[in-house]
Amino acid sequence: MKYTFMIVLVALAIISCNRTHPLFKNISPDQSGIHFNNLIKENDTLNVLRYEYLYNGGGVGIGDFNNDSLPDIYFTGNLVPNKLYLNKGNMQFEDITDKAGVNGMGRWSKGVSIIDINNDGLMDIYVSAAVLLPVEERKNLLYINQGVDKTTGIPTFKEEAKEYGLADNSSTQMTAFFDYDNDGDLDAYILVNELDGTYPNEFRPIHTDGSWPNTDKLLRNDWNDSLKHPVFTDVSKQAGILIEGYGLGVNIVDINNDGWKDIYVSNDYLSNNHLYINNKNGTFTDQCADYFKHTSKNAMGNDIADINNDGLADIIELDMAPRDNYRQKMMLNDITYQTYQNSAQFGYIHQYVRNTLQLNRGPKIMDNDSIGHPVFSEVGYYAGVAQTDWSWAPLLVDVDNDGYRDLMISNGLPNDMSDMDFIAYRNNAMARTPAMEMLKQLPSVKIPNNIFHNNGDITFTDKTKEWGWDTPTFSAGMAYADFDRDGDLDVVINNTNMEATLLENTLNDNKDKKSNYLRVQLQGDSLNKNGIGAIIKLFYQNRQQVYDNTPYRGYMSSVENIAHFGMGDVTTIDSVVVIWPNAKKQVIKNVACNQNITIKYDINSAAENYPVNFLATNSWFTDFTKQSGIDFIFREYDFIDFNIQKLLPHKLSQYGPVLAAGDINGDGKDDVVVGGGSPYYATAFLQGDAGKFSLKKIIDSIGEKYQDDAGICLFDADGDNDLDIYIASGGSENEPGSKDYADHFYINDGKGNFKEDVAALIPNYTAKSCVKAADYDHDGDLDLFVGGRVLPGSYPKAVSSFILRNDSKNGVIKFTDVTKEIAPALTDIGLISDAVWSDADNDGWVDLVLAGEWMPVTILKNQQGKFSPVTTSLKTDTGWWNSITAADIDNDGDMDYIVGNYGTNGFIQPSEKYPAKVIAKDFDNNGSFDAVFSTWLPTSLSNPQWNEFPIAGRDDFIKEMTAMKEKFPNYASYAKTDMKNIFTEAQMKDALQLSVNNFHTCWIENKGNMQFVIHALPAEAQFAPVYSIQANDFNGDGNMDIALVGNEFSMAPYLGRYDALNGLILKGDGKGNFSPLSILESGMYIPGNAKSLIQLNNNSRLCMFAGQNGGRIKILSGRNDFQLFPLDNNDIYALIHLKNGQTRKEEFNYGSSFLSQSSRFVLLNPAIASVEIINNKNQKRTIKIR
Repeated sequence: MKYTFMIVLVALAIISCNRTHPLFKNISPDQSGIHFNNLIKENDTLNVLRYEYLYNGGGVGIGDFNNDSLPDIYFTGNLVPNKLYLNKGNMQFEDITDKAGVNGMGRWSKGVSIIDINNDGLMDIYVSAAVLLPVEERKNLLYINQGVDKTTGIPTFKEEAKEYGLADNSSTQMTAFFDYDNDGDLDAYILVNELDGTYPNEFRPIHTDGSWPNTDKLLRNDWNDSLKHPVFTDVSKQAGILIEGYGLGVNIVDINNDGWKDIYVSNDYLSNNHLYINNKNGTFTDQCADYFKHTSKNAMGNDIADINNDGLADIIELDMAPRDNYRQKMMLNDITYQTYQNSAQFGYIHQYVRNTLQLNRGPKIMDNDSIGHPVFSEVGYYAGVAQTDWSWAPLLVDVDNDGYRDLMISNGLPNDMSDMDFIAYRNNAMARTPAMEMLKQLPSVKIPNNIFHNNGDITFTDKTKEWGWDTPTFSAGMAYADFDRDGDLDVVINNTNMEATLLENTLNDNKDKKSNYLRVQLQGDSLNKNGIGAIIKLFYQNRQQVYDNTPYRGYMSSVENIAHFGMGDVTTIDSVVVIWPNAKKQVIKNVACNQNITIKYDINSAAENYPVNFLATNSWFTDFTKQSGIDFIFREYDFIDFNIQKLLPHKLSQYGPVLAAGDINGDGKDDVVVGGGSPYYATAFLQGDAGKFSLKKIIDSIGEKYQDDAGICLFDADGDNDLDIYIASGGSENEPGSKDYADHFYINDGKGNFKEDVAALIPNYTAKSCVKAADYDHDGDLDLFVGGRVLPGSYPKAVSSFILRNDSKNGVIKFTDVTKEIAPALTDIGLISDAVWSDADNDGWVDLVLAGEWMPVTILKNQQGKFSPVTTSLKTDTGWWNSITAADIDNDGDMDYIVGNYGTNGFIQPSEKYPAKVIAKDFDNNGSFDAVFSTWLPTSLSNPQWNEFPIAGRDDFIKEMTAMKEKFPNYASYAKTDMKNIFTEAQMKDALQLSVNNFHTCWIENKGNMQFVIHALPAEAQFAPVYSIQANDFNGDGNMDIALVGNEFSMAPYLGRYDALNGLILKGDGKGNFSPLSILESGMYIPGNAKSLIQLNNNSRLCMFAGQNGGRIKILSGRNDFQLFPLDNNDIYALIHLKNGQTRKEEFNYGSSFLSQSSRFVLLNPAIASVEIINNKNQKRTIKIR
């Protein structure tokens, strides 16, 4: 026995030696000396039922109060005294609260702002107070540091808020000090959160006159000569700080890089966030809706920093979206489409209950190449940080010193008022149940705080367990500092009903694995001793980092006012640049890492020149919309698909506009036809002189129009050398088989006048998606593929698509449906979104390549006029494919394909391991087709195992199948049920089941012999659904580039809008690699619900039209003067011989990509040596380029 015991001990020792220790070590209160506990005890009069903010917690502030170079800690308490702990070194602290005189004076203390307010070299403490009445008991406190007592060695403080004009008695959350008027001193922004007795989530007109009690305040710093210190003056109204909100987070940043500080405010409940842009004249304008397409709804804390080292400020703000299924279903209440409508009606920004990560995309380009303010893409889901449960404080800081800012998040709530079963219980029991009895029914959210590693590619990896953050807590305010001065950042957290957490970073304990760092402390001038508001930039190895020097970050807290930069393996920094608040700039070169440096303000420094009204003259495209003469907004009837099928993930009725380009009036200039959504008819824009367009009515309106124009094809149907029009009808507004879904064909008289030829088509009442033309049977005329989109009311049942053979003779136009004869596989093939005729195997016969929902990209091989499906490697990648475009990406002489998908920036993120699914049939036998969508999620907090669960909440689920209320009488019963147990075995019989495993927008490499390899496009192409794609060599370097547009504003309310795209151009290298261009580089800014994109010749320049649903058509004109060589109607492809010896193939499609048909031309540029053009009779002609 003795020997066995010895062996076990040795084994355990070996395991222990080999175990990787967590990055952070939890320092116990007994070891640290920190025993602060923000303890809250509820009773009949003070409880969360009466005051929802009861458990919003306290803040934490970091400052060196005794100037010994060690950061000290100040905690705020709600019902307990505040505490000040002096850093004694070695992660040990001493409670000096009573001696220092900073216990909070019985206030319900919230945020703590550390500042040297009188610039005497001693750090002071400003405490924001709330809740208590009368208002005298909630005046904010200002503790002025009196210096270190020579006897005790302890700093002492004197409360002087009234003397400084800072004894504000609003219910305040936090205060940020900054210089708003650029006069050199620090002013104050006071964040106010007053629960005023109204229901905070009720839609109502927004109060914008400064009269509402929950309006923030701006106080100007005015020096008082007699007092020898500043006195603050309320200038809120004259400064434009007038809009109400339930403020929980505030940050100061120069968001538009103009040298003047702006204010970002996160507001709780329905109230809009604020982005107060500094007008540089003492006033601000809230431009939140201009900068951001949506925000968090219950926005809590926020932080602003550069997450991807592009020099631009990004924003993270938190909400309360759980990650696990059980918690999601227990708080997911009924979200209706009316919420969207009310938001617009009452002036609210779109808001969603989840964390939001706003990625700064740089400035937009406006009319006449003027450069506007920066725009943002919200990428929380893409980054992996959208759902962290009930979260309070986010902090972006590099904890592993690898050069990228990681993300720390504090979590937890003692009593969860959002629990749906409790809400139902409370509504029933309110009148007869004592408060303390009801409180027993409230669940708690005791969960670990989170920490995420920044991967350097706009994604984060959850390191909560691996880095030692997995202790469940009720946390609120959080701050970081290098408490032990070892070059890595430690963390302190203010907990509710628990002692505070102190986490020591052990990164630099291992000397063999040391990552480099640089810490920069600023010494400003006499008005701003700590250089608050200065910008610090590091440049090294063609990389950069930037930091805005403000300590007021996260949630009610102040971090250490030293800029910390992780440097990875970099040992020397080329230059450290400081731009002081007065625009003076200092540059220090060749700075060694692994040190703390102090940079003192130099009055003799040169001034930074901030850009003023400059132009973007080097972008690939310029916005030509205003000069074009086109001012067209695409509108259609707002049909609510969700009233028919309650659980739909998105609408099927809101796609347009269709765009098609070609010379319709025979004047040699490309015109544009725009399809109409119900109830509008298609119209045209004719190109005239100087590239300007004029509106032309092309279709006579005959009564009401109830269908959408889902596809338009301009082609010569009868061989008379003009372009006729086929319009495919779609949408989901009508009953299945409705005659409103009949397609329409219009004959051109050669001058752009059209007349419908009813006899040309056999009626087809399928709701369709597209129409594309090609000579599939080599008989010299153009035949048609017509894509079937959906069976209205029965999504996602498969529908048929069709091939129409052109049998026109002697001027009589006739199309014959030959689908059953030559392409029977098209019968019930699926939900087709887009298609392209393309010779995938280079055998001289165009094949049919299809993109659709719940299916792989599918190829039907053309075997001399008959089509059959080809089994390819693409069959394993099922998606919600929106669009497809053919292009020879790698210059190897065969056609590759670019396919638009839904992207990976949404709640549904399918993979091969965790596919998203749908199960559908009339489960409750009531005559309606029920479709239940599912995804994989962690089961619950206590069971992290992933399982398959329905996506919809219980309310929506029961709306679809009311009989299921009996099976799921409460929210908990539904939240505990996975997909295996939603339906009985009998119910599952004959149910339609489909799945998807890939939402990436991709390019498909053609390897020959019908073999393909699929490649995801860069991250920026995954931020939202991609709808229309165009490919060309836009910059003339011999390689194909990609332009794409997208977004989806008609998602189900519980999923929210997918809106992170602003249009995108990807620069190709001819090898299949792509680099995203910024808006400034590309000139493309298409921020709306974009659905179509076409290329055409506009006044001898390459031009692109972009169609936005509910928005304006935008027109981009290329800056290069490359020749656009026109094609004959019978030309089908070209071989582009490049000067580098490569040969690229280009096909000339009649329709390519979603709702899009470009005009037909070859773009000639200096990279091309010659071009061989081949027509449908295999005749060639050659163009040589000089």
